[in-house]
Amino acid sequence: MVEALFHFLPDHIEKALKLLPETIRSTLEEVRLRAERPVEIISSLKEGFLTSAGDITPLPSNGLIVSPDDMAHIINLMTNHSLYAMEEELRRGYLTLPGGHRIGLSGRAVLKGGRISHLHHITGLNLRLAREKIGTGEVLLPYIWNGKEVYNTLIISPPRAGKTTLIRDLARIFSYGESRFGISGMRVGVVDERSEIAGSYLGIPQKDVGPRTDVLDGCPKAEGMMMMIRSMSPQLLITDEIGQEEDVVALLEAINAGIYLIATAHGEKLDEIEKRPILQKIFRYQVFQRIIFLSRRKGAGTIEAVYDGQGKRVLGGNLR
Repeated sequence: MVEALFHFLPDHIEKALKLLPETIRSTLEEVRLRAERPVEIISSLKEGFLTSAGDITPLPSNGLIVSPDDMAHIINLMTNHSLYAMEEELRRGYLTLPGGHRIGLSGRAVLKGGRISHLHHITGLNLRLAREKIGTGEVLLPYIWNGKEVYNTLIISPPRAGKTTLIRDLARIFSYGESRFGISGMRVGVVDERSEIAGSYLGIPQKDVGPRTDVLDGCPKAEGMMMMIRSMSPQLLITDEIGQEEDVVALLEAINAGIYLIATAHGEKLDEIEKRPILQKIFRYQVFQRIIFLSRRKGAGTIEAVYDGQGKRVLGGNLR
């Protein structure tokens, strides 16, 4: 799966990546390329800079340097030699490739009317590898499924703690149904603003989010949730990284329509989350019946604590 991405890269970078130990290649999370700087490797086991011999070094001076020509080669292949046909993706700052892998972009922002129109002189690429882990969502089922219905759930974690992987698998579980837990298949709506949950390419999900799942890809969360409610009548609505004023309105609309919710937000401690004005409203209206905190302490997806909608601890330590 990872090797399928390598053909977008210049030969010398591809060769060095293929020389990495299998333990590193199989746990790769990000490959970061910056013009005239070394290739950075991030895996769940090790981080550092890639050498031409396929080693990882902590010294930037020993890393394999990315030239401007290398950057141009990569961008041309990733955009199929049609950079300006990808203007909307460039405005959002990322591209999605076959397999659901996402490429973050940095460079010079071009403004029109005070808003970002697109990126020019792209000098940084972050290849974020989308790993599908079937079955990982089952660890949450005892806390979010009561045998008859889904508890409206907010999953909170710092970056790279596995929340997107978990909600992707939860979409799959509830869409297929799971007889071991007494779950019948549901209509699931996924609002995937950043193309991370379903990993859609040309509108088609590249990850298994289930046969009864409808995906709105690249759509702002609040608008997407309202569209799903009005047009697709989901039984369960899933979205990532809430935190805007309009998100609250859409979440309340979903609850009033009798739709179950699973969403995520960035954070680590309950008192930190409670101080955010938007999330304060969510807690005040008791939108969610379960609030789950994740970390990487024992690997991505470690459950640190579970609270009910009133802030009463159901599982784990005190995260205030």
